[in-house]
Amino acid sequence: MKDVWPEVRLADVLIQVSRPTTPDVSRSYRLLGIRLDGNGAFHRETVTGAETSASRLFEVRDGDFIYSRLFAWRGAFGLVSAELSGAHVSSEFPTFRASDQRLDERFLYLWFKLPDTLKRVEAECSGSTPLTRNRFKEKFFLDLKIPLPTIGEQRRIVEYIETVAEKVEGAKTLAGEADSAARTLLSQAFWGIARDALRKPMSQVAPLVRRPIKVVPDGSYSELGIRSFGKGTFHKRALSGLEVGTKRIFAINPGDLLFSNVFAWEGAIAVARTEDANRCGSHRFISCLPYREIATAEYLCFFFLTEQGLALIGEASPGGAGRNRTLGLEALNKIEVPVPSIQQQQWFGKLLKVSSAQKHERVSSTVALDALVPAVLHKAFSGSVQR
Repeated sequence: MKDVWPEVRLADVLIQVSRPTTPDVSRSYRLLGIRLDGNGAFHRETVTGAETSASRLFEVRDGDFIYSRLFAWRGAFGLVSAELSGAHVSSEFPTFRASDQRLDERFLYLWFKLPDTLKRVEAECSGSTPLTRNRFKEKFFLDLKIPLPTIGEQRRIVEYIETVAEKVEGAKTLAGEADSAARTLLSQAFWGIARDALRKPMSQVAPLVRRPIKVVPDGSYSELGIRSFGKGTFHKRALSGLEVGTKRIFAINPGDLLFSNVFAWEGAIAVARTEDANRCGSHRFISCLPYREIATAEYLCFFFLTEQGLALIGEASPGGAGRNRTLGLEALNKIEVPVPSIQQQQWFGKLLKVSSAQKHERVSSTVALDALVPAVLHKAFSGSVQR
């Protein structure tokens, strides 16, 4: 049978603490911030007393519970660790400690990660419009009621959740190491066939292809996007012909090698997938179609996302940062790419496919791992964790 925990006002188990100091121009101060979504306190920056505009700073110590008045509704609550002890915060970060032995601050921190708790906080932070938020004042914070088991039970729950979280982080670290190892092996395999291969200009390997679409007012046009850093394509919402207006759009087919002409320099390069069929792109999307007997789109995409390939794209994208760096069509056509035999490229494509499937499994596992701690947290606060 589930234990019924008594509800206690935070004002009855917490005391607000304040350790003000006037900044000294000859000293440096570590300043803390608090990450959103329950991700805790962190060292934001170190400044000298001359650099800060604050007339007072407030020291925090190991075990202090702090929050951001402005972003409490986004889960900006934290617990000061031993590593952060002695750092400082501004007056916008109220600081508390347990007033007696009934509350473990770590248990309180976990409670503020619960969606139901944050809903109560958000209700107190509602502004005059959906886009405005009020600061979460101490009187609202201290008036909250927390279900409070015995101190021994609190510590048992904290230790259990910390153990689960540690195992989850360990599993995620292993997944990251597997990703890194896979990238290294793929790179070695790629350069094993590409390093000494004959180089040919893109115009002879995968020339630009344009498939203009005639826009009609009552038509519907689903656009495709390309993520930077080699993270593939994504689907944008469908636009009506009226929304497209006079913008030129072009059909994209699965198997096209795609470049965003404004962000190719930062890896906005991808191969259109089967699920990208019937999508379109503006004139800022460059579609290249490899000659089947010469190259595969997957091989070329991998090349352009290597350090060497991105350097060539960068040279072909003159200008400053951001949208001022535009990949020139003629410059792209002139880039010389290594072209091993089509059989070698197809072999590499099989490696890519296997590696991609394995990465998909790791991503799915990571998503499941990310959901595990919140699920255990909910279970713990419902009194369902086994003793």
